[in-house]
Amino acid sequence: MKFIFLCLLLYSSLAALQNSDTNSTNKLSVDETKLIKIEDTSGLSEDEVRQVAKKIDKKEAKKNKEIKKRVRWEDLSPTPVQSDWVETKSGEWFRGKIKGLYNDKLEFDSDEVGVYTFDLDDIKAIKSYQILSVNIENLASISGILRLDGDKLTIIQGDEKYLFPKSQIVSFAPDAELERNLWSGKITFNLDIRSGNTKQADYASQIALKRRTARSILAFDYLGRISFKDNEEIANDHRINEKYDRYITRHFFWTPLFSEYYTDKYKNIKHQATAGFGLGYTLIDTKKTLWNLSGGPAVIYTQFYTVETGHNGSNYSPAMELSTKFERELSAITDFTYDYKLTFSDRDAGVYKHHMIIKFENDLTSWFDLDFTAIWDYVDKPTEDAQGIKPKSSDYQFLVGLGIEF
Repeated sequence: MKFIFLCLLLYSSLAALQNSDTNSTNKLSVDETKLIKIEDTSGLSEDEVRQVAKKIDKKEAKKNKEIKKRVRWEDLSPTPVQSDWVETKSGEWFRGKIKGLYNDKLEFDSDEVGVYTFDLDDIKAIKSYQILSVNIENLASISGILRLDGDKLTIIQGDEKYLFPKSQIVSFAPDAELERNLWSGKITFNLDIRSGNTKQADYASQIALKRRTARSILAFDYLGRISFKDNEEIANDHRINEKYDRYITRHFFWTPLFSEYYTDKYKNIKHQATAGFGLGYTLIDTKKTLWNLSGGPAVIYTQFYTVETGHNGSNYSPAMELSTKFERELSAITDFTYDYKLTFSDRDAGVYKHHMIIKFENDLTSWFDLDFTAIWDYVDKPTEDAQGIKPKSSDYQFLVGLGIEF
């Protein structure tokens, strides 16, 4: 408990100390608590904007020739035609489609390597073909053709050109007409079948979906399990989480809505719905490590399968939810994730409960993973059923599964 309150104190202090100053080279002035969106009012089509970007690229190339007179092979760069291009600091160019950049991680879909994630620090240049919506820290969201050259960011929008330092990029994503371009996800299947003295089958699945724009992330997560022993069902539980985060600065975000639906036949929970809102802060954001902390007030509705005589079959409860997510890149192929959520409520809703996930994701290919997942669910005061049977407080799961990214 002391650790939890220390985390809360740290979170509040860091959020209050967040720097709201900005050094935009364009000297745009806005209310620092609210980003503005700069629309393209030139009347040019997307293809016409690309032609403008092409002319600017040629002008830059001509300038380089005049300076160097002789252009080295490694100084040449491709022209974006139907594809985005990314250059790493090692001088390699990748052709494909930008899916989005968040927390200094660029997700890139290439025909050669599949979906790959680059660290922003490892990227030397970006030349987009797509119209991207770029979130500039404390300033604005600007849609246009993106050019990144070293530490210089250029956004080309119609007849306008905006210049920013690379350090002011909070996020960007395709300003796509097709909704599917904003979505990505992963499905993991887990299966354990045993026979002999005991016949047992365990089925579990995990689904993670994300919708990303330049200023927000909408995430849905599903975790479900069904188990049979000697042809008799012994487990049946399902959990769906939703979280909508809107980024204000690189480190500070707010959550207009988080929610959860949970059902567990063997914990006497027929339906349990949680909804709330809150604030969040990124405590650590480095090349290999990310640690977020968030939380806020909520309300919980619980309906039980059966209850003892004289007890209510359903309950509403105010609640306070705290969550933290820690991600660490252990190696080129292995990622570690620790995801913890703690909820305080009244006695009828369990007093407090937590949901903890520890996961190791191992890349077999660019889109196919081998995952090891440990899960611990805990309810301090579970509700007894009509027979007076009290469910156990803790449930543990260990899953080994194959994951497909898309």
